Amino acid sequence: MFGHKAKERSPEQQAELDRQCQGLALYQTQSCPFCVKVRREIDRLKLPIELRDVARNPEYRREQIDSTGRGTVPCLKITDEQGKATWMYESEDINRYLRRRFESTD
Repeated sequence: MFGHKAKERSPEQQAELDRQCQGLALYQTQSCPFCVKVRREIDRLKLPIELRDVARNPEYRREQIDSTGRGTVPCLKITDEQGKATWMYESEDINRYLRRRFESTD
């Protein structure tokens, strides 16, 4: 769609990707154009990232605000293997992070 194509993955590669994506969650709303932009990149990269709609689930919004002091979307929650969470805002920054981490360069 934008000149980039996600590489086809073997079952083993997909299993590893699924494992890596378990620590990711996108806090978003359906109607936000910046959220749409990030969801398109997630779809293009075929990433199994949990989508958390803060408009439909007040618990998600509360968690985000309690953790960051902000309720704006999109926001990517990145939880490392030790359970430490980092929160990333701005659709361009999120998409750049996803491409850098998951896009094949071969």
